[in-house]
Parts: sequence; structure tokens; C-alpha cells
Amino acid sequence: MPPKLRLRGQDVEWQTKVRYLGVQIDRSMRMAAQVEQVIHQSRAARSMLRPVLRSHLPLRAKLALYKGYIRSRLTYAAPAWYALCSTSQRKRIQAQQSIALRMIVGAGRASLAGCSTSLIRAHMNSSGTSHRRTRGRRAADRSPEKSPKRLLPNSESEPARARRLTGFP
Repeated sequence: MPPKLRLRGQDVEWQTKVRYLGVQIDRSMRMAAQVEQVIHQSRAARSMLRPVLRSHLPLRAKLALYKGYIRSRLTYAAPAWYALCSTSQRKRIQAQQSIALRMIVGAGRASLAGCSTSLIRAHMNSSGTSHRRTRGRRAADRSPEKSPKRLLPNSESEPARARRLTGFP
């Protein structure tokens, strides 16, 4: 431990981590405490919203709740700490987002591709067209909006599309 620090005549105790503006900063700047806090908060918000997110509300309403209660906890002050996270920490955070999105669309654990496809169509089809795979694409092509093919590059993976649409890194 470094020597005792004095500020205005008072001893300042060394801490292994400190909370500043809601962000947990540890001595090594690895953001492990922040990632744990973010995951805990998003799980708590998701468990409180579980009955609503699994209900028959419109998809847009569920997405609005997700963005307001879950994503806001995942991304609070993210420009300050997300770049300092390891790859495994980033995957853990993204897993929390995927779990919430699958819950919203009623997709099982193995069907993340179906989840992101539903989310893409929900955002692109604001004219109230069908969200089914075949009719939804044809209806979107007839709408005055650009078709999904021109908005999303083909090289982008389904999970990346869902993250991009929800605004999560």
C-alpha cells in the first residue's frame, strides 16, 4: 500500500474500488466491478418486467420498455467504461441484451436469429404490415420506406443487426 494520503488535514483511506457518478472504478481499471453491477441491475430490471415482456403487448411497446428499463442500465455511461472491458466481459453484457430481446419476442434460447429478424421488421414496418417472414418482406417492399435489403448489408450477422437496431454496441 502506498503511504497515507492527507487532504485538508484529514487522512484519506485507500480503496480497491470507488463509485464515481454511478460507475464502479477499480484500481486496475479492468471495470470488473462495473460489469458485475450492470449485469446485476439488468437482471433485476428484466425479472421485474418479465410478466410484461412475455405478455401479448405490441412489440413496439415491449421494445420501448426494454430500452427504458433494461438497455438504459446496460449502457449507462458506457462511453466511459465499455472500451476498458475485456472481450469476455463484453460478451456477458451482450448476453444480457440477447436474453431480454429473446424474452420480448418469445424466442427460445437457440433461436436468436428469429428474434433479431422480428426486431428488424418491427422497426422497418411502421406502416402496420405483417411481421411474418414471407408476407412481411413483400409488404415492406411495397411500402414507401426503403426495403430491408437496401437498409441492411447482407454481410451483417443477425445478432449484429439486433444490436445495431437497439443501439447497443
